[in-house]
Amino acid sequence: MTDIIYAAERIAQLRKEIEHHSHLYYIEAKPELSDYEFDKLLEQLMALEQQFPDLVTPDSPSQRVGGAITKEFVSVTHREPMLSLSNTYSLGEVEEFYNRVKKLLALEGVNEQSMVAELKFDGVAISLLYRNGFLVRGATRGDGIQGDDITPNIRTIPTIPLKIIDGGEIEVRGEVFMRKEDFEQLNESRPEEERFANPRNATAGSLKLQDSAEVARRRMSFVAYYLQGISEEYLPHLKRLERLEELGFFTGKQYRLCRELHDINEFIAKWSEKRWKLPYETDGVVLKLNAVTQWEKLGATAKSPRWAIAYKYPAQQAPTVLRDVIFQVGRLGTITPVAELEPVHLAGSTVSRSTLHNFDEIERLGIMIHDRVIIEKSGEVIPKVISVVLEERPSDAVPVVVPSHCPECGTPLERAESEVSYYCPNEGECPAQIRGRLLHFSSRNAMDIKSLGKALVDQLVAIKLVKDAGDLYFLQEPQLEHLERMGRKSAQNLVRALEESRTKSYERLLYALGIRHVGRATARELSRAYPSIDALIKASEEQLSTVPDIGPVVAHSICDFFAKPSAQHLLEKLRDGGVQLSASESTVQVNRNFEGMTVLFTGALERYDRQQASELVMGRGGRVVNSVSKKTSLVVAGHEPGSKLDKALKFGVRVVSESEFEEML
Repeated sequence: MTDIIYAAERIAQLRKEIEHHSHLYYIEAKPELSDYEFDKLLEQLMALEQQFPDLVTPDSPSQRVGGAITKEFVSVTHREPMLSLSNTYSLGEVEEFYNRVKKLLALEGVNEQSMVAELKFDGVAISLLYRNGFLVRGATRGDGIQGDDITPNIRTIPTIPLKIIDGGEIEVRGEVFMRKEDFEQLNESRPEEERFANPRNATAGSLKLQDSAEVARRRMSFVAYYLQGISEEYLPHLKRLERLEELGFFTGKQYRLCRELHDINEFIAKWSEKRWKLPYETDGVVLKLNAVTQWEKLGATAKSPRWAIAYKYPAQQAPTVLRDVIFQVGRLGTITPVAELEPVHLAGSTVSRSTLHNFDEIERLGIMIHDRVIIEKSGEVIPKVISVVLEERPSDAVPVVVPSHCPECGTPLERAESEVSYYCPNEGECPAQIRGRLLHFSSRNAMDIKSLGKALVDQLVAIKLVKDAGDLYFLQEPQLEHLERMGRKSAQNLVRALEESRTKSYERLLYALGIRHVGRATARELSRAYPSIDALIKASEEQLSTVPDIGPVVAHSICDFFAKPSAQHLLEKLRDGGVQLSASESTVQVNRNFEGMTVLFTGALERYDRQQASELVMGRGGRVVNSVSKKTSLVVAGHEPGSKLDKALKFGVRVVSESEFEEML
């Protein structure tokens, strides 16, 4: 009895301490503990709860670590439609909205039209349902009427209270987002080709993962901006935001009651630059009528409420000078030009580099070293050079010269007649290519070796402990634990991750090998046609060309890869290392609904992440592509689809919504 009393007291103390430090980190942005110290507190709590399972409660911080694997997300109907706001980039349209609301309220005999101005978080809309104080459901917006129940994933987000001091049935709505620091750490842990373009993309993809433990590791946040179900139905919006804070929700706190139009304009102007100093991305200002009792009277259009609007800040641009162009080497030896810029402050950060993609892009821009250029950053992590100020070209401007030798290993570069890029052919010894191949091999869509990050790969290659992916499976803890930033625990984690990767599918391995032109879709077709690596090696170019998704160029690339002695040595090591080199069972095709179709996804989907959606298409006989052409069969357009949608419409390609896509499945 004494033990359980002590355990109950210690558990209560740990929970209080963990919630306090979680609040300091996510709400106040004033952490007092390191991540390591925080994790130790959580480990103590979980150990005690495991020893005394009767003391576990639904609102314990231990319930946020995840672990549930969700086969599929159940569709749920929202209590009230989750409408999206009308967007505008024009202050003139903001004024029109303000005057329109004023006129509509006057018809109702209402003279008070104060607006609440809030910062617009660039995240994913979510609805939370609480019953008798406990969180019982978290759902995506979906089509506004129905969304997906993603409660296991929602419970992992620290700024979402698992319990609130309010009875009855309460609904809270808001945005799940990712703080800049957490986003940077997530991207740093991923191979370069697998990195997310911006925090919103990372958030949208993370919320639809089927492994809630992985969701927990991504450290997302939640901002609340809507409260319904309280007894005081008359309570204005400003007071509801304050009530949300009292209930333990993060609201951003940067909101203001605006009684006149000039107050709104002042708020928008104030945060145009100030927002970049915040620890999270904001892309505009949301205006809502403060009088909630008038919302229903004003009503809504088919998609948006008439009592609210979102003003979005225009893309940020800045002039700077191109100091130089350096050349990076990719895992396949591709040489990518990178602009080194005169440091310039843009969108809250100092920009000193930007990719130039390839030498065709340099020619298209007409860019020269020492040119004055315009760079742009619109919610993107990596800025881009959009134009050259030709009228200000200096007399010392010099053309960008294509390098003749690899900047990493000094090997003479080559260029195929049909391609725009230059390549380093020294794939066996070029350190940059070795590092790139290892990072690709360990990436999430390949062998998913979570503990193998860039810093560790750099070390392993530098000391020549690893020369190819096969060497990974013979690493021992003593070799690793003395490396920089490793230690015994990290060494154990890597060895464990490598052990887990041995069970990854043959299809994943084919993609992980990094064969030129062989993406995930092609790897799947190859695994179906040749269910073992031995059978695949024996296939001729002519035989490979009969496989769906494979033409003469890809077939030649596959045969060329397996003909190299380095590839044969790699496969021998992988075989000896216990990696699966054959399919354990035949891949079953669900149906043929997408037979012969090429499908492109653009924008953020609500019910699937991009990988899941692609798997659904490929499992029904279709191919997934990344660029639009006249030969594209179908474009599935999600939220904020971008330029690919415009191109699809121009080519006359069929475009469908996510709901229509689901029907086609």
